[in-house]
Amino acid sequence: MKAWSWTVAIPVALSLAPAALANDFYQGKTITVVVATSAGGGYDTNGRLLARHIGRFIPGSPTVIVTNMPGASGVKAVNYLYAIAPKDGTTIATFNSAMPYLERVGSPGVTFKSGELSWIGNLSQSVQTVAVWYKSGVKTLDDAKKKEVVMGALGDAGTMVQFPRLLNSVFGTKFRVVKGYEGGASVDLAMERGEVEGRGAGAWYTWKNTHPDWVKEGKIVPIVQIGPKKHPDLPNVPLLGDLAQNDEQHQMFDLIAGNVVIERPFAAPPHIPADRLEILRHAFDEMVKDPAFLADAEKIDTDLDPNSGAELEKIIARIVATPQPVVEKVKAAVED
Repeated sequence: MKAWSWTVAIPVALSLAPAALANDFYQGKTITVVVATSAGGGYDTNGRLLARHIGRFIPGSPTVIVTNMPGASGVKAVNYLYAIAPKDGTTIATFNSAMPYLERVGSPGVTFKSGELSWIGNLSQSVQTVAVWYKSGVKTLDDAKKKEVVMGALGDAGTMVQFPRLLNSVFGTKFRVVKGYEGGASVDLAMERGEVEGRGAGAWYTWKNTHPDWVKEGKIVPIVQIGPKKHPDLPNVPLLGDLAQNDEQHQMFDLIAGNVVIERPFAAPPHIPADRLEILRHAFDEMVKDPAFLADAEKIDTDLDPNSGAELEKIIARIVATPQPVVEKVKAAVED
């Protein structure tokens, strides 16, 4: 009997070894959360929210810090995550959820492969909005067909550029995009100053989070919402998918709107050790159910509707597998 117990104990001990090693790994370590925007916007707010809580659910209770890496609508940070960041589970990034879409359409500067990133989870599935400042004189999509509307944006790769261009191509709107702003907060300030008249993309909950006074006072006017379904706050704002005039347009809009269900994503570099990815995913899943985390999220009015890392992987795979003819149609529509 003793001999039999010994032979069973050896494989059991060996099977526990990877988990034990991963648990030991984070003791005394620091995890860096790279936010792909400047400070003050929605991605920064949610990156810091995660950083305040996720360490409690990681064995060894590592320190978690945040660093901002704005540039090229988030492409700079994701390229860094993909090719340069340490692949040991000590770096996480959060970035524009459109990255898989931008990869699929071959946007300038994209060198990462979305399907190879180590997806941890995402916090929200809030709709995106194309919105204008209340002084613009535009209240509907039809109004934007009658007069030029100057829209602020970051770089060519971002949805702040691509959503307005798509609307111009498909519906004949007259959005003129001015690029070069550092982040969403900079575009918002430019609207307030009168430098631009709108912003081509912004999650609705981010507007409610960062500018609740603008929402309450009607200073920000959504004219199109982009997502799988209308937001309850915006029953009279048309949904992009509902405006499709044929099957081809439906497919185009599905591709460009696919990122909406993965808002506020978090990922690690490719090929981090599997046991550490499992720890990070488990920590994320436990964090989003935690009362202290939920209370903190409520304080900053974050719209929580999370997906797990495994769910996120499947969604990414569908986006990057979009048929090439549909991709080419979208690319033609968003060209300058």
